[in-house]
Formats: sequence, structure tokens, C-alpha cells
Amino acid sequence: MIDVLYFAWLRERIGVPREQVETSAATVADLVAELVAREERYALAFADRASLRVALDQQLAGFDAPLAGVREVAFFPPMTGG
Repeated sequence: MIDVLYFAWLRERIGVPREQVETSAATVADLVAELVAREERYALAFADRASLRVALDQQLAGFDAPLAGVREVAFFPPMTGG
């Protein structure tokens, strides 16, 4: 079981700030594919992966990163300074 967190417009499109997901995904990309296959709201949220960032247990990672041992996955748009 992995905690999945959604921030900013991802949270708005999916409709929840976080959820626990039972997954057999090996990588972040596999997890996204599982989520997208669930419902259209996930497909809409993850339609443009180039505009998304991911953190595994609060460390920035890529979509090819392995999920073995990971407890938390967070998805968010790129942050801008100011």
C-alpha cells in the first residue's frame, strides 16, 4: 500500500488530496498507468506528464524511478520561485 498525494491542479482534477493505493507497479510510470486506467479523471490529470514532477518519500525523482520500499508518492506541478 502506497500513500499517493496530489497537489495544486492535480488535486482539483482528481478530486482528493491523497489516497492509499494498492499497487503492483514497479516504477512511478507504472503507477501512473494504473491510475490512468482507473477513471477518466486520472487520465485528464496525468495527460501531460511533462508538466508534472514527482517525489518519492519527499525526494524528487523521475517517472522511471523504482517504487520498491517507497511509502509515499507525491505528484505536483513545477514550482516557481518568487
